[in-house]
Amino acid sequence: MNVRKLSVNKACIFFAVLLLVAMGTVSAALYGLTQNITAVWYVLLFGIFVLVCAVCFMVLVRRKLAMFSDAFCSLMDDMLSGNMQPKQTVEEESLFYKIEYRLNRLYEVMQENKNGIAQERADLQELISDISHQVKTPIANLKMINSTLLENEVPVTKNKKSLLTAQASQLDKLDFLMQAMIKTSLWETGVISLEKKSQPLYDTLAAALGGILLNAEKKQINVQVDCPENLVVSHDRKWTSEALFNILDNAVKYTPEGGQIRVSVESWEMYVKIDIADTGIGISEQHQGAIFKRFYREDIVHDVDGIGIGLYLAREIVTLQGGYIRVTSEVGRGSTFSVFLPRQ
Repeated sequence: MNVRKLSVNKACIFFAVLLLVAMGTVSAALYGLTQNITAVWYVLLFGIFVLVCAVCFMVLVRRKLAMFSDAFCSLMDDMLSGNMQPKQTVEEESLFYKIEYRLNRLYEVMQENKNGIAQERADLQELISDISHQVKTPIANLKMINSTLLENEVPVTKNKKSLLTAQASQLDKLDFLMQAMIKTSLWETGVISLEKKSQPLYDTLAAALGGILLNAEKKQINVQVDCPENLVVSHDRKWTSEALFNILDNAVKYTPEGGQIRVSVESWEMYVKIDIADTGIGISEQHQGAIFKRFYREDIVHDVDGIGIGLYLAREIVTLQGGYIRVTSEVGRGSTFSVFLPRQ
């Protein structure tokens, strides 16, 4: 007999027949030994009782299995369609509940993965849209300058030099944009990993300041720094310097000539606080929550070079190291960016 092909109904009939044969054999043997018909009847009645109990049990099990299979199929259909959450049974100690509970967890994981993939697609689409928008302007300017140089006879004069200077400026802007895009994409894809180790914060801050001093001198901005040389903090020097540079670079861009930038470092019990304060144009309160978004720039600063990635990257770098950034600002009186890095 092939057990795999044996149906439930055939199995029930087979065991019932087997039980009847066993009853008949036992009854015949008992009668042959005792010649007592009353004992035989007791055995037959007991066998019939056992058979009835077995039939009732099989009917109950079959009904439960049918109900479970219907509920299981309905549950799987709901999970596949994604229209509704699967429902839990009230039989919390039953096998059916255990299976359904795990199916609920599987459904939740599937939904989380589905939502995560949808969010990644939306982020990628937004990134592509932002890139195309940012690249459009310098490319259009380069095409216009190139067309002017090709179609018109421009003598070697100041006009030609100004066109070439404008072209170089647009190329620099495009190169800066591409570098910023590369850094952003590396961060968002998780390619870059930070290597934190205990080291002096003074050297990291000095590297960040070295990138802005020339522009600060051109605008006659006074830069003051107060940082203990022996202060050791667990951080990634390269990327922490990048984050601090981005904040300092913004401070130089949006501080008028003759202004002031003050950098001060305080050591707390759990964190090290780095304050970067400027006397620039300031940020309105309703926009302070949006300045860390990717490619965000206020309308009043569109004439200043930049693409709105610096603060976004700064926050990502600091957050990945277990820290955070806080900003306080007043329009017309300057801004203070406070960077908090955990000491360990």
